[in-house]
Amino acid sequence: MPRRGLPLQGRVRWLYLGLFLLLVLLLFAYMLECTPPADVSLVLPGLAGESYGKEYYQALLQEQEERHLNRAASLKRQIAQLKQELQEMSEKLKLLQDKKELPGVQGLAENKDQEPGDLLDYLHSQIDKAEVNTGARLPSEYALVPFESFTSSKVYQLEMGLTRHPEEKPVRKDRRDELVEVIEAALDIINNPDEEDGVEEDVPMHRQTYTEVHFTEGLYRTERDKGTLYELFFAKEDSSSFRHVTLFRPFGPLMKVRSTSVETSGMIINIIVPLAGRVETFSQFLHNFREVCIQQDRRVHLTVVYFGQEGLDEVKTSLEKMSREESFSNYTLIPVEEEFSRGRGLDIGAHAWKKGDVLMFFCDVDIHFTLEFLNTCRLHSAPNKKVFYPVVFSLYNPAIVYGNLELAPPIELQLIHKKDAGFWRDFGFGMTCQYRSDFLNIGGFDLEVKGWGVEDVHLYRKYLRSDLIVTRTPVSSLFHLWHEKQCADELTPEQYRMCIQSKAMNEASHSHLGMLVFREEIEAHLRKQAFKTQSKTEE
Repeated sequence: MPRRGLPLQGRVRWLYLGLFLLLVLLLFAYMLECTPPADVSLVLPGLAGESYGKEYYQALLQEQEERHLNRAASLKRQIAQLKQELQEMSEKLKLLQDKKELPGVQGLAENKDQEPGDLLDYLHSQIDKAEVNTGARLPSEYALVPFESFTSSKVYQLEMGLTRHPEEKPVRKDRRDELVEVIEAALDIINNPDEEDGVEEDVPMHRQTYTEVHFTEGLYRTERDKGTLYELFFAKEDSSSFRHVTLFRPFGPLMKVRSTSVETSGMIINIIVPLAGRVETFSQFLHNFREVCIQQDRRVHLTVVYFGQEGLDEVKTSLEKMSREESFSNYTLIPVEEEFSRGRGLDIGAHAWKKGDVLMFFCDVDIHFTLEFLNTCRLHSAPNKKVFYPVVFSLYNPAIVYGNLELAPPIELQLIHKKDAGFWRDFGFGMTCQYRSDFLNIGGFDLEVKGWGVEDVHLYRKYLRSDLIVTRTPVSSLFHLWHEKQCADELTPEQYRMCIQSKAMNEASHSHLGMLVFREEIEAHLRKQAFKTQSKTEE
């Protein structure tokens, strides 16, 4: 037995010797790796003709030692951190394996896999921050991120720069694919509803198949620290019942927020128009009102608050004539013996309604709208929840836009979204859809404001600082018709500046104004060209 153990003991000794040599080799390699490149002038100072004492080399060795100690401490910290992260990931993996199903937001990815709980909490927090369920209090009118609106073929956008247009087909493939994906996702939600879809507002589910043809309008906006929010609406032909789908992409997979039914058949809109003079413009407004509100919609009430006596009889006659010819009696004319104030007029119109809560559209006499806008107004307003501030498309002076024609075309043919035809009036907050209860609860207008402007901005700021959701987006079916502006001397400096700014932007596009400024130069150039052509012909 002892003799048999000798070869085994020898092998063990050789194994220890091999491990020792391997350890020495590794230590040598480590020293080579960690030792910084030698500086010959420092290692051999005599070569440079300089002499160094013992203290220098001791300081050098101490510096090297401290560097290695710091490096070792850094590596230890990294190893400890990696061990902790590995342990946390192992615990999460074990937790996921123990859970068969996780509640939370349902993703629309193809594999339908459930997400880890912490990720779902993060996505929920992104939805809460994106003003999906409640509004966020904002400091001013400049803090709100407006929506952009779109249909199945066009996008209506505020930010244009020098190359983009107010109305565009989505040219970039990624933008087209994005909008197509959103519409398809919404259709899938509507046509394959979950149990909770439609229950939120006690609306019974009708199993109807919707297609892209039934898509009426959509809004979207992207906030850099949150994600992209989409609001989509679908309706069958000649139906007042809409399907509303809200989607949110929190810089990740598209997620379903909710799917509800919106019934608009009982939503009356009280259109309130403050007016003083401008009888011819009011006749034009009534023509648009008859075609859209009476002959097509019939779920409206018109309230005209008239300041002063001049022109009052003509306005009253026009309303009575419309009532007789259309068998329409849902209007109210309120004469006021005061100096004109837009805020005061709208406030009077809001308080004059005595039939409970109602959706109000604060309108001006030079606004032109379509049937689609009335539905948009209804869909984006909700009592104690949402107010709607559409961005109107303001038309330029037709005398400049169509200056090459003998006569400007009819108004119906001027309603186009082109750079040279008009612009999105993103600095105006006068046109708004909101419920009477919200208007009264927020405190209404500042009635100390007289004359033009400012009061609508003050009201807008009140809503921004409340818990209500403020939806702002360009609306393709709402136009501001050009009219000459007069900025009165009685206005305050701030009002006068805003009036002049509005007047300047209201006249023509940048290119048309440039043509007017350089008209003499252009005409001189054309005369020179004509003279050269004539000279060559004579030769």
